[in-house]
Amino acid sequence: MKDPVIIIGMGEMGGVFSRSLLKLGHPVFPITRHMQADAVAQHVREPQLVLVTVGENDLHAVLGELPAAWCDRTGLVQNELLPRDWQAHSLTRPTVVSVWFEKKQGQDVKVLVPSPVHGPHARLLVDALGTLGIPAWEVADAQAMQFELVRKNVYILTTNIAGLVVGGTVDRLWTEHRDLALEVANEVMDIQFALIGAALDREALIAGMVAGIEGDPAHPCTGRSAPARLARAIGHADAAELAVTKLRDIAARLKT
Repeated sequence: MKDPVIIIGMGEMGGVFSRSLLKLGHPVFPITRHMQADAVAQHVREPQLVLVTVGENDLHAVLGELPAAWCDRTGLVQNELLPRDWQAHSLTRPTVVSVWFEKKQGQDVKVLVPSPVHGPHARLLVDALGTLGIPAWEVADAQAMQFELVRKNVYILTTNIAGLVVGGTVDRLWTEHRDLALEVANEVMDIQFALIGAALDREALIAGMVAGIEGDPAHPCTGRSAPARLARAIGHADAAELAVTKLRDIAARLKT
């Protein structure tokens, strides 16, 4: 029997990874919000991987309570993820997935582009997702993975925040409201660069965002998380003393 995998958070994304790992032959032990990780750790002391698939707002609480024995075998699957998030909990080398597929209740998985994975257990997750026909690829180094994380953040934050103004699909946003999309994207990149403490190639990030748009042109710009993403972005901008005038203008419009 292959080594077990712990999955913390059993929403739609947790379900996808559970199925994929089970198909690969790994026993899966789920931890829901009503369970204590320490109690599970007493019975599963040395899992091959502990995959955290909770929402953005729950991530730090979960990592803060992660059993010490699991810290060197952690995997992270979240949107808006950056190295500072795991470094705040002294996780030095987690396995990280930048998810470019969507799974909603009652719907099959929808892939936009292949998902990049980096870390000690990257090959395990690439192989597992492959059992479900979900393309993923192993990123060679941490710097390249940081770019991939920022790329996904630029896509999701730009489409969500600009979508609060124009609605519709990501294709309509890019083809009919490109100036707005680029203005929002550049302010999002300003925030991302402040959070990682470095500037990345803006043109490459925009190209990466466009690849996501082209991967699913009919994808809606906004979901229920969009207002919270805007609020978080402005909070980061405040901390970094960034103007982000377009983001603040959008927030002001929503209040009127």
